[in-house]
Amino acid sequence: MKKTLTAAITTALVIGAASTTFAAANPFTDVPTGHWSYDAVAKLAQDGVIEGYGDGTFRGDKAITRYEMAQMVAKAMAKSDVSAADKAAIDKLAAEYSAELNNLGVRVGELENKVDNVKWGGKARLRLDSQSDETSSTVLGDNSYSHAYVDLWATAKINDGWVAKVEHETEKNMRNDSTNTDEDTKVFVEGKLFGADATIGKFGAFSKDGLVIDKGVSGAKFAFGNELKTVITAGRLDIDKVAGDSAAQDYQAIEFSYAINDKSSVNAGYHILKDETIKALEDKNLKIWEIGFNTKLGQDWAFVADYAKSNLDVDKDTSYFTQIQYKAADVKTEGSYDVFLNYRQIATDAQIAQTWGDYSANQKGWALGFDYVPAENVNFQAFYFDGKDVDNTDAKTKFVRAQVELFF
Repeated sequence: MKKTLTAAITTALVIGAASTTFAAANPFTDVPTGHWSYDAVAKLAQDGVIEGYGDGTFRGDKAITRYEMAQMVAKAMAKSDVSAADKAAIDKLAAEYSAELNNLGVRVGELENKVDNVKWGGKARLRLDSQSDETSSTVLGDNSYSHAYVDLWATAKINDGWVAKVEHETEKNMRNDSTNTDEDTKVFVEGKLFGADATIGKFGAFSKDGLVIDKGVSGAKFAFGNELKTVITAGRLDIDKVAGDSAAQDYQAIEFSYAINDKSSVNAGYHILKDETIKALEDKNLKIWEIGFNTKLGQDWAFVADYAKSNLDVDKDTSYFTQIQYKAADVKTEGSYDVFLNYRQIATDAQIAQTWGDYSANQKGWALGFDYVPAENVNFQAFYFDGKDVDNTDAKTKFVRAQVELFF
């Protein structure tokens, strides 16, 4: 009588909590004490995969119900870092208690989501650069340097609509074993807000092809639209546009992109940097507008073109970038590759923080290179750049880069 009453009460509680319809087989039937699953669960408990009851114990000397067994199996299924042998045992247990696990579907899903709540990833890079500048009487190879770079990120689910992200980048000069000053950490959240895709915190701002800006911004970004996509960004960034001026500056931008068809799109943008030093010199804030176009030419070819112009009263107030590319390297596809040829002019006053780095600052010239994927998640890139100073065409630069990137 007592056992019957206990089973009835337990059944009522579980049905009320889970709101599920149980299979024809009674899930509260005791698993026979000689059943093979006891040994399997005991081994999983010994390996630390299963914690047993809520008090952390596994009462292997007592009979338990199929429902209780399924609960422990569900917890084991939510673990990802288990040995092959334990994984095989979990799969066998899951098949044995499939009906009970099906009734626990919501709870199992919650457990799996909790285990997978934080996702990790990143990229490691080894880079070798070699540069010559004719005005300094050097030859190619005299000014060579290597860098090791690591980019780590973590994404944590807050709820069904929002995630939190952390990214840390650090770069080390391998030649003199010193850490570069561009070490950076970004922390931000992403989710839906007022019908837009919102990003709030310190995040990366990247204009079309990085011609105008590729820099961390502390503020907010809102993106909305499908075929015509609009992105509005407002915040502050640390930038040294004028020598000795490294204070945080106000930055705002509005960018548009429109998909003409499945192969071609156009873009436009307007960027404002409220730099106090520039304003003191020019009596105005730096304002840059940009337009761009990209298209696929047949199956294997792609073409991009971008143009930017600033409002400052200087001789060189325009930047542009154009590139034609054959094939497309994919880090998930071993053996994939691409070859590219581009021409660019990067005027100092027609960009905020362009993506190519110091070797391309205030330079115009062409670059020829390729990407190759020797193995999944491994990319090798090499290119040669031949350029001239935008303000002094007699100052020529030759630059070679080779790097390997590992994605994880």
